[in-house]
Amino acid sequence: MNNLLEVCCGSFYDAFHAAQAGADRIELNSALFLGGLTPSIGSLVETKEHTNVKTICMVRPRAGGFCYDHEDQKTMFFDAKMLLDQHADGIAFGFLNEDKTIDKPATKKMIELIHSYGKEAVFHRAIDICLDIDGAIECLIKLGCDRILTSGSHANAEDGKTVLQSIQRKYGDKIEIVMGSGINERNVESLIEYTQITQVHSSCKAYKTDPTTSTKLVSYQFLNNNDYDIVSYHKVKALKNALSK
Repeated sequence: MNNLLEVCCGSFYDAFHAAQAGADRIELNSALFLGGLTPSIGSLVETKEHTNVKTICMVRPRAGGFCYDHEDQKTMFFDAKMLLDQHADGIAFGFLNEDKTIDKPATKKMIELIHSYGKEAVFHRAIDICLDIDGAIECLIKLGCDRILTSGSHANAEDGKTVLQSIQRKYGDKIEIVMGSGINERNVESLIEYTQITQVHSSCKAYKTDPTTSTKLVSYQFLNNNDYDIVSYHKVKALKNALSK
């Protein structure tokens, strides 16, 4: 399989520039500074209208962990259906129990919903919270999940590369594995060579200043002063070029 670049996007702006720079797939979110939350319908519709790139939509209703109460789950299934109705190519999601195992009933229900539209079910980096990643992957395979995104149970893919190599060897022919977190044009070749994982996920992050973020008396700052995070066209291009060598 050829190397594939999935870019983590927080808006239609991000998705458009990622597509222009050569991204093979988009994971569409909002609020990336919170780890990525469910995107708006508007951002999905605009992305589908103005790009030709497969778009996977995040379904995550809040910041924090992945053990969801009844109200959160109802919201997630409603959001997933709305996004699929607007032609999302798949849904990225994650349901965990308090003991850091896969919530099987909720996961099964979400996979069945996604597959009823003929789309892709992706379990996101909630899997890196699971204490037994092998058991979690085996569970997802049995439930029919199409793909997982993981940093190998570590903060970034570089630190988790031994685990990534191991799970690719064990499960790579049973479920798609995408590695993400901290991947850039400088380390991607060595990571692919070591892990044999050919699908890469990156935010290709840069920052843009909005002077209306604060005054001397009022502030809506959340990152670096008056900056907010965006996808960098140049970083996507550089990573894509590194993957194409």
